[in-house]
Formats: sequence, structure tokens, C-alpha cells
Amino acid sequence: MLTGVSTRRLHGRAAAAADGDGPAEPIVEFAEATPYEQYVGVRQLQSLVRTVTDHPAEPSFLVVTQVMELWFTLLRREWETAQRRLRVDDLDGGVAAIRRSVHHLRSLDASWGSLLWLTPAEFNGFREQLGEASGFQSYEYRHVEFLLGLKAESVVRPHRGLPAVHADLQRALAAPSLEDDVLAFLARRGLPVPADVLTRDRTVSHGAHPAVTALWAEVYRDPRPGNELFQLGEALTDVAEMFGTWRQQHVTAVRRSMGAKPGTGGSAGLAWLERSAARVVFPDLWAARTVI
Repeated sequence: MLTGVSTRRLHGRAAAAADGDGPAEPIVEFAEATPYEQYVGVRQLQSLVRTVTDHPAEPSFLVVTQVMELWFTLLRREWETAQRRLRVDDLDGGVAAIRRSVHHLRSLDASWGSLLWLTPAEFNGFREQLGEASGFQSYEYRHVEFLLGLKAESVVRPHRGLPAVHADLQRALAAPSLEDDVLAFLARRGLPVPADVLTRDRTVSHGAHPAVTALWAEVYRDPRPGNELFQLGEALTDVAEMFGTWRQQHVTAVRRSMGAKPGTGGSAGLAWLERSAARVVFPDLWAARTVI
């Protein structure tokens, strides 16, 4: 432990630096773990890298997967923040959270760079030992999809064994998506969002609606910098584009490492991913570009 003398010396150096009496010096003596370790939890993170084989390719696969889970968590927080801001008509706060999420999505996309080298032989070196584990079972990814309006009750079922997780997903399935909150905000601003859109079933995905497409088309006819709704539409389009890029890279990574073989956990593998990647996020924003 630090003695009273050494503690006073540390405080003295810090105070002197603060007073401009000399160059600042980093604190190098701590009674316990460094504040950095306490905040970041490096040892806890390292302890989670629990491979099931000795194959040299497996740590990359595991760590990248874990990092993606953290990005999913961050995206969920940003979009839930955007929802809360939009619900109190704070457009600036909502757009700020959405724009932050675009940067997070770029980093999520970049994560694939650490796996695109994975060849079939390397993946086969540890794939069988994964058993029934599959990315299809990621519940944080389901939250991301639900927030983007990609709803399906079937993907909640694998999580019945974890009651808290299952209940949270059931809540998210029935809750408004980010798009739902955007449309409710637009309606409060006086834009002609149809009542049947505002009250539609939130547990399923929805395609483009002619009236909503026309609404966005009208917004996009005025792309001046001062048009806040145009900026909102562009921020949402960036999210849809970057999320689509991540899904396409997922398809490519799977095609490259295992081809069209069935996935782990009983999934259809590549075929399922291709169908998933074809689902459109914010379809009215894309449809509006056709009618302008």
C-alpha cells in the first residue's frame, strides 16, 4: 500500500504541475489496480477469450464475434437514445444519436477485415467444436434488427431458456421501432402520416407505404441545409446503407469461409443470410428516391 509520505509526494507533484511549476508527470503508483483497469475491466475481457480448440485461427473468430456484440450493444443504446429524444420532440438530440451510430456502424463493418482471410480449411479446424452455437442466436443483434423495424416473432423463441432475455426481446418486438418513432414525430410536426401507419402492428416488418413514400419525397424536394427533416432522412439513410453493408459483408465472409454448407445450430447458413440481407431497412426512404 502507499505510505502517507508517498501519497503526499504524488499529490504534491500533481499540484505543482497544476500550478504551472513544472511539467506534468503521470501517476505511476497505485494502492490497487490502476483506475484504467478498474474502468475498462481488461482482465475480465481477457478472461472471456475462452477458445474451445488450439487452432490458431479460433481466437480471431471468437474475439471479432465478441467485439461485434459490443458494437450491437452500442448501436442499441444510440437508437434507444434517439427514440427518447424524438418522443420529446428533440430533433437535434435524436439526429445526433443517429449520426453517432453511423460511425459505430462503420467500425462494425470494419470488424470483418479481421475475418475475411479465414479459409475453409482454417474454419474447419475449429468449426465442429462450436457445436450448436450460431450467430443466429445473438439476442443483442435481434434488438438491433427490431429497432430497425426488422421484426419476426420466430427469432425470439431460441431465448426462452433465459427468461429475462426472452422477456426483453418480447418487449422489443412489440415496441415501436426507430422508424415508428420518426413517423410519430413527423405526424406531430403536422406532416400527413396516415393513421393506419401510426397504429399498425409493430410486431411485424412493413414495406413501403405510398403515403409515407410521398411524404419523404416532398421532404427530399427541399435539400437545403436548413431543412431539418431532410437531414433526418439522410441520417436514417446512412444507417440503412451502413447496416446493409455489414450484412453483405457477412454474406461474403460466410461464402468465403464455408461456402453454401448448412450453418451451425441448424441454420441454413448462406441461404438464410442472403434472405436476411435482402430485407430493406427504412423502405419508404428508398422508395422516395424513385418518385422524386
